[in-house]
Amino acid sequence: MRTDRVDWPSIAADGFPFPEGVAPSWLAGELSAMLVSPDPEVRDERACTACARWIRDGHLDEVLVELGDTAADRFTHPEVQARAFAPLVLRCALTRGQAVPGAVPQATAERWYAGFASWYPAERDTRGWDDSLGWLHAVAHGADAAAAFARTLPARRTGLLDLCARRMTAPHTGHRYVQLEDARLARALTGILLAPGLTCEEATGWLAVVAQALDGGGPGAVPPWAFNTFATLQSLHLHLSRGLAEEGVPPHAEAVAERVADLLRLPYGWLA
Repeated sequence: MRTDRVDWPSIAADGFPFPEGVAPSWLAGELSAMLVSPDPEVRDERACTACARWIRDGHLDEVLVELGDTAADRFTHPEVQARAFAPLVLRCALTRGQAVPGAVPQATAERWYAGFASWYPAERDTRGWDDSLGWLHAVAHGADAAAAFARTLPARRTGLLDLCARRMTAPHTGHRYVQLEDARLARALTGILLAPGLTCEEATGWLAVVAQALDGGGPGAVPPWAFNTFATLQSLHLHLSRGLAEEGVPPHAEAVAERVADLLRLPYGWLA
């Protein structure tokens, strides 16, 4: 097999055909290196797009675990773009694992989950966009990964709901959601709530995390984390009302929506 350099600009211009004859192990290393780049064209427009498409199409099945392990190790990386793009790779790998049983062993998914769970609510750089680095989107990318973990590890669903609650209420963030992060979180939460087998108590229990965070709020400027929380709750209420286009409305949507409305009455006391 070839191990020479891939002409990435040409591949991108041609719509990302898979480079036949290239060793998958070499390609995995090349993609992983590019996914750390501070250059948004290299990281996002080339490596991320190629990785997502080739994983989906099965071209990287033999290095799927390797790609995921490298991504999971990056949750402690010093550079934000490396951390923020790691969950995208895990989402792609987990989704492929759902389509091809055995492609991602259960123990591997649990290992990835441990790293993800430590990182997601603790990430401090929650900017969606940076003028130099381009898309970062740690919150949105993490939400997408959370939904994928819920499908692969159904026993972790309630824990994932709590993780999303802790993410939206994290007091250490200095940035408001301005790039639809609230909608991505709401979509992930709705997807997790759609999973069969959740009791009504499990479907609503995670909102206690939100209620505790909001407890004691008073007059004055709304801090970024509270703004983010209210925005996400509003978006979630809409998602629970309308459902997801291909999956419908969660079984306990009415109960969750009522609890969400109760929390929204804290800032919006005029709600009926």
